[in-house]
Amino acid sequence: MKAILSHDVGGPDTLVLEEVDDPTPSGNEVVVDVHAASVNFPDVLIIQDMYQFKPPRPFSPGSECAGVISAVGADVSVLEVGQRVLASTGHGAMAEKVAVDASAIVPIPDDMPFDHAASFLLTYGTSHYALKDRAHAKDGETLFILGASGGVGLAAVQLGKAMGLTVIAGCSSQDKVDLCLEHGADAGIVYPRQPLDRDQQKALSAEIKAAGGGGVDIVYDAVGGDYAEPAIRAMNWEGRFLVVGFPAGIPSVPLNLTLLKSCQIVGVFWGAFVFGNRDRHNEHVAELMQWYGEGKITPHITAHYPLEQAADAITELMERRAKGKVVVTMT
Repeated sequence: MKAILSHDVGGPDTLVLEEVDDPTPSGNEVVVDVHAASVNFPDVLIIQDMYQFKPPRPFSPGSECAGVISAVGADVSVLEVGQRVLASTGHGAMAEKVAVDASAIVPIPDDMPFDHAASFLLTYGTSHYALKDRAHAKDGETLFILGASGGVGLAAVQLGKAMGLTVIAGCSSQDKVDLCLEHGADAGIVYPRQPLDRDQQKALSAEIKAAGGGGVDIVYDAVGGDYAEPAIRAMNWEGRFLVVGFPAGIPSVPLNLTLLKSCQIVGVFWGAFVFGNRDRHNEHVAELMQWYGEGKITPHITAHYPLEQAADAITELMERRAKGKVVVTMT
């Protein structure tokens, strides 16, 4: 089979397409014939040894995929050959086949396209966990999203509306804001490229407050950098600031702001949640699948790349050109 491999630490240009042996499933694994694999920010980090997990090389990037089960291990009883599924792989999905633990498999309905399924769980799972379990979002509250046109950001836009929130999308360009408005956001803000000086930070904070009618209850920060502090300053009393990611850099925040607003800064580590709270995760997945079936949430895919161009797909995300999801497809 063909696979994209990382032999050396570096950017997407270090990845190579090679022929490798087909995987065989161990006792509790299944082999998935991959039809589509989505690109996520961890793929940018893992090939540079900048992610929390560092698999031994050579490895294939790709943390989620969708396809058809072609083999099952001896201990697998609830899945079968021929079943359409999505899989959370951590890494390894940018290959024609991948062996995955059965616990990381979710069956998908016949009418769910493989590119939708491959783009589904990480983004919607992260944002659902963030809003429901970490922010305890309540109907009628106001949500501001930094990086709203990205994969997790656009998922948060749709989920926020499904949960009855007023959603304000923060993006780096008007076309990205327009995309968020098409997916249900109530309002949008175009923020300037960093670095931001103090006057720019104050202006951004004032703009967020105005869009929220005086302030926002929840900030979903998938950007970090110079944008975090202005967003916290725009929060309402007892607001919740969700730390989701920091492609713009890890921010430094004056902690006196938490006292002045009696607000919370809350970390969102979805992968660890899934590992340690499988039953709760399964409840989340069931609700997300229900909302997908009802049309409340639908992945927006900005581009498809063939497997041999997977490095270009990762580059598009790394350079922050992507809107929604980027997908690698197998032929």
